[in-house]
Amino acid sequence: MSITKEDVHRIATLARLRIGDEEVDGYADNLSRILDLVEQMNAVDTDAIEPMAHPLDVALRLRPDEVTETDRRDAFLEIAPAADRGLYLVPRVIE
Repeated sequence: MSITKEDVHRIATLARLRIGDEEVDGYADNLSRILDLVEQMNAVDTDAIEPMAHPLDVALRLRPDEVTETDRRDAFLEIAPAADRGLYLVPRVIE
């Protein structure tokens, strides 16, 4: 697939990028090569391939789901500049 200079300018505008006129040809070439690679990968027949969750056949070591930290919410609320009923109070920023 060939990307034109106009396509590069349109993509840059949508992405809010500033690309100089001297860089447009390079971006067009690189984007065209990327899209050609995607088309080449899409052409591969993968119907007989089973999807994998991980490229390596390894089992994860799982740790026990145990609480390791104590609840210090009240201690943190005590040192807060302003708190009410378990919530931090902050100044209003939208009027």
